Amino acid sequence: MPNTKSAIRRVKRTQIQASVNKIRKSKYKSAVRQMTNYITEGKIQEAKKFLPKFHSQLMKVAKTGAIKQKTVSRKISKISKKLKNKKNK
Repeated sequence: MPNTKSAIRRVKRTQIQASVNKIRKSKYKSAVRQMTNYITEGKIQEAKKFLPKFHSQLMKVAKTGAIKQKTVSRKISKISKKLKNKKNK
């Protein structure tokens, strides 16, 4: 248990920030899940419409540091590549 007043405040702040990061990670995962569902189900038009919003959501999470920038960039690249390959076939 924290003894000083500043340590007590720090514990509260850490708990709040942990919950905020959990929400951000959840948004990231749900966006990725939604995009992969569009691609696997063959809904290419919906996926193309969702792509700018998908990119925006992932970058918003990355800029806060909840998930690393390189991880998000890699995910966007991989999904964009899948979308492009599905479109060509």
